[in-house]
Amino acid sequence: MISVHSNWSLLQSGPGEPAWNMALDEALLELSATHGKPVLRFYSWTEPAASFGYSQHYADVEKVTHLRPLIRRPTGGGIVPHDADWTYSLIFPPHHEWFELKAVESYRRTHQWLCDTFARVDVPTEVASCCRKEVPGQCFLGWEQFDLLWFGKKIAGAAQRRNKFGLLIQGSVQPPPIMLAKVDWQKAMCDVAHEQWNASWSELNLETAGELRERATLLQNEKFSHDTFNRRR
Repeated sequence: MISVHSNWSLLQSGPGEPAWNMALDEALLELSATHGKPVLRFYSWTEPAASFGYSQHYADVEKVTHLRPLIRRPTGGGIVPHDADWTYSLIFPPHHEWFELKAVESYRRTHQWLCDTFARVDVPTEVASCCRKEVPGQCFLGWEQFDLLWFGKKIAGAAQRRNKFGLLIQGSVQPPPIMLAKVDWQKAMCDVAHEQWNASWSELNLETAGELRERATLLQNEKFSHDTFNRRR
């Protein structure tokens, strides 16, 4: 299906502190309608960390992962280790057809996109047709329907938040142990979107996006970097 909304933004934000990474995603969601275009963001982490779902209990999370710091996501889902993963975010404004999808369909579509991406770089993966019981609260032990598998092992999961501002999908890929450059995988992901949804890419530069940068900085300083938020449950 070709979307009528063919102008997409690509944000290569590079390595960020855990609180900044979550703050920037939430700022992108809040300003999605103003920006008016889907955004694909690729980013990494300045230090090992673990993110956990918005509704999870901090005390439960700290018992089952040694990674620190622990950072609460603006999306749901379970614990995600960020020590060697490739992370990305998708943000869709409320007028976009992805926003209208049911959560299970946007999840399936995201991982089919990743499956097609890996196929372009000759890595065989599959979208799970059924589930295998996960360890409660831990995203990559077991799998759910429509997670991405590599030879029976989950390598990609995602979490979502849909509100009046738009749709935010936060995804993590645990790359398979093969010779594959992250930059080639990122290019393939953009190429697949161009083929499937006629996505025409333009760069979103944080240096010139003053309102976005200011909002993300505020959220970092006043929300995601504070124990009162991360330990709120």
